[in-house]
Formats: sequence, C-alpha cells, structure tokens
Amino acid sequence: MAKIRKIEIQNFRGIKSLEWYPSNGINCLIGHGDSGKSTLLDAIDMCIGARRNINFYDTDFYNLDVQNPISITIILGSLSDDLKKLDTYGEYLRGFDSENKNIEDEPRTGLETVLSVNLSVGAELDPIWSLLSERAQARGLSSNLKWADRVRLSPTRIGNISDYNLSWRKGSILNKLSDETADASLELATAARNVRTEFGESAQKQLVKALDAVKSTTDELGIPTGGDVKAMLDAHSISFSSGVISLHDANGVPLKNLGIGSTRLLIAGLQRKAAESSSVLLVDELEYGLEPHRIIKFLDSLGAKEDRAKAPLQVFMTTHSPTVLRELAKEQLYILRHDDDKHHCIYFGEKDDVQGTIRRFPEAFLGSAILVCEGASEVGFIRGLDQYRSKTTNSPSIHALGVCLVDAGGVDNIYKRALPLINAGYRVAVLRDDDKSPDKDAEESFIDKGGRVFSWQEGHSIEDAIFLSVSDDEIVKIVDYAIKIHGKELIEDHFQTVSQNSKKIFSIADCEKIFRQGEGTDKEWGDAKEWISAASKTKSTPWFKNVSAMEYIGRKIIAPNLSESAPIFYQTITEFFSWAENNA
Repeated sequence: MAKIRKIEIQNFRGIKSLEWYPSNGINCLIGHGDSGKSTLLDAIDMCIGARRNINFYDTDFYNLDVQNPISITIILGSLSDDLKKLDTYGEYLRGFDSENKNIEDEPRTGLETVLSVNLSVGAELDPIWSLLSERAQARGLSSNLKWADRVRLSPTRIGNISDYNLSWRKGSILNKLSDETADASLELATAARNVRTEFGESAQKQLVKALDAVKSTTDELGIPTGGDVKAMLDAHSISFSSGVISLHDANGVPLKNLGIGSTRLLIAGLQRKAAESSSVLLVDELEYGLEPHRIIKFLDSLGAKEDRAKAPLQVFMTTHSPTVLRELAKEQLYILRHDDDKHHCIYFGEKDDVQGTIRRFPEAFLGSAILVCEGASEVGFIRGLDQYRSKTTNSPSIHALGVCLVDAGGVDNIYKRALPLINAGYRVAVLRDDDKSPDKDAEESFIDKGGRVFSWQEGHSIEDAIFLSVSDDEIVKIVDYAIKIHGKELIEDHFQTVSQNSKKIFSIADCEKIFRQGEGTDKEWGDAKEWISAASKTKSTPWFKNVSAMEYIGRKIIAPNLSESAPIFYQTITEFFSWAENNA
C-alpha cells in the first residue's frame, strides 16, 4: 500500500517551513517540547486523512498571519494499481528519484511513480484538497483523490482516546481488516419500536398526575391529541449511528473499557493485520499509558526490529521516553529542530558512533543541550552544585533548562560521545580533568563545531581541583565524609601509602591538626593537601568515584562556600552554569 515519500509544510501552526523525506518503517521524531512534533503528525492526518471538512482557525496559521496560506503537501509512492490508472489520475502521476531526492513532473523509467496530495487553507479558512502537477496546472485542470481512494489511504492514528477504532465506524481500523459488513439496521429499528412501547406502558403508571395535567390542558385549549396523551421514548432520541457495533469481551464488556495502554497495543496489532489496505500509522507520545516492558512489545508489533525496506507499516511516532530510544536503531530516529523560520528533520542514520550513546544515555537525546562529563565524579559534582544553587537562589536547575548530563566513562571516550551529539545539532559542552589529555584532533574538531570545553586547571583531576581549591574547614568535612562511608581504617591506610616516601607518615590525626586546629607549617599544609588528594584517588578503593558521593560533596560541602574557593576553580564552575543558563 502507499507510503509517504516526502512531506512539505508551509505556515502551519508553529512550522513556517519544513521539507522531509521520511523512511520506510519506523520514523520516530524526538526533540524538546513545542518543537513541532505533534504538529507534523497533525499535518499528515489532515492532508491524507478521510475527512470531508476540517475546521481551521486563525491560530492554525504561523504567527496568526492568515495572509500567508497554509500548505501541506504529501508525496505518496508505492502506489496501488488503482492509484496509477491513467484515466483517473494520469495527469497527476509524477516521478520520484529516491537517490537524489528529486520530484519530476512526469513519470519515467527508473523513477518511482508518485502522487502529490495538497491541502491548502487561505484567509477564508476553507480547506481545499487537490492533486498537484505542473502539466495539469498548465492545462487548467484540477482534481482530488476519489473518496474511496482517500478512505483507503487514510492513516490510522493512535492517540490518548482510541474508542473510535474499536467500533465498526467509517474509517476505523476494524473496517480496514476486511470487506465484510454487518447490517444491524432492521434489528435495531425493531428493538427501538419495542423499547418505545414497553417504556410507554410503564410510564403511564409512573407519571399519572403529570399526564392528567397535560390532558386537561390540551382539552381546555382545544389542542388535538387523539385521546389520551402518553409518555413514550422520543423516536428521534433513539438513534443508532455508525459505531453501534463494537468489540466486547467474552463477558460482554466493551473493549473500549480497556486501559489506555491495552487499547493502544490492540489497535497497533490490528493495524499490522490491516497493512495491506492501510499502511500509514500515526502515534503521538508512544509511551503514553504503557509500562517499559509493554513499550517494547508495542514497538515490536509496529515492526521496529524488522528490515525497513520490507516493513509493512510506515509509522510516524513521537516520544519523550528513554525506553523507546534505547529500543530503536539510529536509522529510525529523527530530531526535529528549527532555525530562523525553517524546521529540519535531522537523520540519525548518517551519524557515526551515535548508536552506543543512544543505548547508554537515551535521556540525553531528549534534551536540548548536553554536558559530556569525563566520569561519574563530574556528573555527581555538577548535580550537587546545581541542587544547592537552584534551591537557594531560585535559579532554574540545569535540568529545567534542558541540559542533560552524560558520563563518558573516561577521557578516551569523551569525544566519542560528544562529537556525534554536536553533529546531530545539539548544544554540547565537555567537563573533563586535565591530568590526562584527550585526543587533541578530536577536541579541536569539537571546538570548531561550536562545542565548549570546561576543564580543571592544568594537570589537575577533579579531586586535585577540589582539595587544592577549597577551605581548610571544607577539607575536614570531606575527609570526615570519606571516613563515614569507607571507615577510618581504610582512610588511614591510604594516608600512609601516599606519604610513605616522606620523612613523616601522614595520618588522620595530622589532618585534624593541620586543617581543623590550624597548626603546621606552610609546607606541611601544602603537602597534606596533595596527600589527601592522592589518597582519594587510590585505584583499589577511590573515595568518591560515583555519582551519589560526589553529589553529596557538591551540595552539602562545597556549594555553600563556593565563592570563597580558589578563583580559577570558582571561575570554571560559574562559566559552566552561565553556559547552561544561556540554553534557556
């Protein structure tokens, strides 16, 4: 059945201009809130859906400018024989070059035969559907899809409310499963007559006073009633519209009473079976009403793991779920972005090395900016600082600003994570240590593409930066915290190990004396800081190489007195938060 080869949108809601060549199979749109994802699904639905009319309003025009008409064009390929009949659509058949993404006005050998369906809306707010071709326009011809063809092409939409598709209504998925029909009109008419009669007999006994009052009044006014008046069901109020036949379970309970998640799963499964007659499916907020394990089942039912070239369904979906991203391949993802007055669907399939990042950090792709941290220590430290900052200054948190944190897992992986992200159009920064240098060429490439690098002062790890920059009181608190989570014996052992080549073995007691009591020479003070920093990085049992520990240090110990830290340490942190705030 027909597949969408190109979508063009002009002046529709928040989209000024968009051109997109979607893929077969799954097309999953991601992007920050209000980026236009749902608008794009609405555009598809309105253009090729089986509707005779749609109500449009001034608010449907980009920037409320009704002088610039709405135009939505869908290029349809993989046409059935009925849609390629020369006597019906011959003047409107065109050619599509999939390799060069080019539309030619006439079909020819080597090109896919396509139809261009357009919906336009002007200031008068009347929607006009038509087929487009230059040669038909030159001859003054105009036409639209036949209604039967439009019904067959109409996409199925799975939204928050899906009762429509669980009844045999016009255009519902149940009517697309087969050509079978069930005519309930005679049975329903007979039932309605019986109900009216039986209710009237009962009402005569229940409404005696009211009926007597009506009868006396009609007699007094000479209003003909043919005798006694009766209370019966109004014939016009007993209506059985399309949809009177619906799905029920074995106990007679309507399946529309199922939970939202179950309903969406059922409709997706039915759509798969009806793919031969209707192959386009629209799913907004795919994860809505579904637990993670059911999201995976839902995606499987849509063909997420199948060969895209052979996929029976062409699915257009939106999501804000990390579970969805983790289950999809990069070739199935598009980021919807806009610059100036143009929207772009950025194809992930062209981005090298991004699949691993999607699997490990899918939530990062759902924000608008990303900080790639060298390790868990940096992630926790920034989180802790941010928690204190947002709580005490009423500043928005970096998460509220759309900034996501990614743990690169070491200096060698930083730009393996950061470069694919910046290539995909995200605003990206890096926070790294400086005790080991990353790949120089990769960092230069990252900076050239607009990336921002934050690092501790030359030769310092995050532990060095902290212990050499904060106050004596904060050092004591950090060591006390290390003792609390690791035990006094381990910390004492670490101190002895890092200071064993000195004249005097450093101990917890020495730490107390120098930093809590303020005793000791400048040299002892400087050596102690270096030993504590070295001890905290002991490879066998590092003190704070996890998110929760460094988050506590950032929030509880360093953030309250951050402005009193060493200037270069304070500057690095404030510059990062300035970068994050500019992302609003």
